[in-house]
Amino acid sequence: MRLETAEAYVGPGGPECPMRTPQLALLQVFFLVFPDGVRPQPSSSPSGAVPTSLELQRGTDGGTLQSPSEATATRPAVPGLPTVVPTLVTPSAPGNRTVDLFPVLPICVCDLTPGACDINCCCDRDCYLLHPRTVFSFCLPGSVRSSSWVCVDNSVIFRSNSPFPSRVFMDSNGIRQFCVHVNNSNLNYFQKLQKVNATNFQALAAEFGGESFTSTFQTQSPPSFYRAGDPILTYFPKWSVISLLRQPAGVGAGGLCAESNPAGFLESKSTTCTRFFKNLASSCTLDSALNAASYYNFTVLKVPRSMTDPQNMEFQVPVILTSQANAPLLAGNTCQNVVSQVTYEIETNGTFGIQKVSVSLGQTNLTVEPGASLQQHFILRFRAFQQSTAASLTSPRSGNPGYIVGKPLLALTDDISYSMTLLQSQGNGSCSVKRHEVQFGVNAISGCKLRLKKADCSHLQQEIYQTLHGRPRPEYVAIFGNADPAQKGGWTRILNRHCSISAINCTSCCLIPVSLEIQVLWAYVGLLSNPQAHVSGVRFLYQCQSIQDSQQVTEVSLTTLVNFVDITQKPQPPRGQPKMDWKWPFDFFPFKVAFSRGVFSQKCSVSPILILCLLLLGVLNLETM
Repeated sequence: MRLETAEAYVGPGGPECPMRTPQLALLQVFFLVFPDGVRPQPSSSPSGAVPTSLELQRGTDGGTLQSPSEATATRPAVPGLPTVVPTLVTPSAPGNRTVDLFPVLPICVCDLTPGACDINCCCDRDCYLLHPRTVFSFCLPGSVRSSSWVCVDNSVIFRSNSPFPSRVFMDSNGIRQFCVHVNNSNLNYFQKLQKVNATNFQALAAEFGGESFTSTFQTQSPPSFYRAGDPILTYFPKWSVISLLRQPAGVGAGGLCAESNPAGFLESKSTTCTRFFKNLASSCTLDSALNAASYYNFTVLKVPRSMTDPQNMEFQVPVILTSQANAPLLAGNTCQNVVSQVTYEIETNGTFGIQKVSVSLGQTNLTVEPGASLQQHFILRFRAFQQSTAASLTSPRSGNPGYIVGKPLLALTDDISYSMTLLQSQGNGSCSVKRHEVQFGVNAISGCKLRLKKADCSHLQQEIYQTLHGRPRPEYVAIFGNADPAQKGGWTRILNRHCSISAINCTSCCLIPVSLEIQVLWAYVGLLSNPQAHVSGVRFLYQCQSIQDSQQVTEVSLTTLVNFVDITQKPQPPRGQPKMDWKWPFDFFPFKVAFSRGVFSQKCSVSPILILCLLLLGVLNLETM
């Protein structure tokens, strides 16, 4: 490494270089004077500077700034020095002019308190500071112009004639750096804003944009087919609106209906919720939740990708109404034909999507009174698409073949298979339209209060019987969990034991049932290693109580319970296998065997065994010698 002893002039008018533009002359002299491996280090952040304790003195040659030790011995250049940036703002420039290295901005973004000085806001005119950095520890971003500094090792500079402000600083390693402030206007202003139009909008958004909260449908193309749990898309041709198939569910302690709950693809489930009305007289005909037409006046989109062209009839599946449905009507003090139950049957065909949708509705009447309420039941069932219209409707199995504990107990009425149910009460204790499913192997009890209407004894009995066993009345029970409704041999008839009328001696009494016990006898059959549960028999056992015809009974407490009895007859345990009993032959040891009372007894004393061991050892020793 060679030490330079000659002066290196930087700037115009120096003896070593002709007059050139200021910035180019500076860079040229640096290139000629730097030792090998030394390069200028630019910096644009003035926040990390560590100035030296030596103050720069104003030179006599045109106001040059120099260090008191600039004429002393120089230090070899050290490559890879860290960038050093200035913090002081009052060096002088040629021409005896004072230049602020960090001029304030005309738009002061941090001046937030009118008539007061905002701390560290270097452009706040209410602070009345000529040099804010002498008072503030730092300047807030946006309150001063950005600046750019070029720094090199101070040992390579003897004198600076640069027209730009310069200064010597001490970096964190204790090495002095000579820095020149470059007055480049391009560093203080943003680039000219491009004109945005329809042609380059997407390109600019993709180049400079990042993550956003836009809807998935707006950023991604819809999938080609539904996946399990995906919301089912619907289309209203009258308004040309795409929506979702809703399945209202109960929320909160009162089970209020939440309309925004979407139905999930392939998710068969049922929900129940309650609606309360402040003014049922007006809600009767205006509330769409009570109107049957609102549950089928739309179409279902076969696959999600059809939402790009929803008006294409090829992608639309109409909702077929399979039950009678009348419009709600306010007749006197009664709101008639309000929807109480909605059942959707959806047939799917794999990735080809939804092929058929049908809906059946249940309706009831409500009395117009303050605080009126309605409990609605929503059922959604999915099944495989049947190409043949004559194919029987399949229902979920409760086992294959044997019943699985916790699965529904299957009942049959008029070739229709369904789950056997128990009573269920509403929040006020009255009997609900919804009922509990009877689960195989699970004993349960439930009850509710039935409000009675004025009727004769026979009609009263019929109404209570229907409430206890449900509608329709179960006639058969599946022997196995995979029983086919078309095969009568796979079903067993339910036995009924009604109340005995002759047990009471009252001619003016009405015997009404108040309890139903469902007794189920079941057993395991088949291999012990793979047992299959099957139902052997079912009996309905009713219990009744008598009431006087003259009594004005307004309500009665009803109870239903189910009891499963295991009658499995396990086989006898298998006989144990013979055990191996290893014994020595009778004459294995050449010793006398004692005989006592005609029974052989192998009772050898200890001394013969010791003699035998000694003989064997002697033989072994002879062989080894």
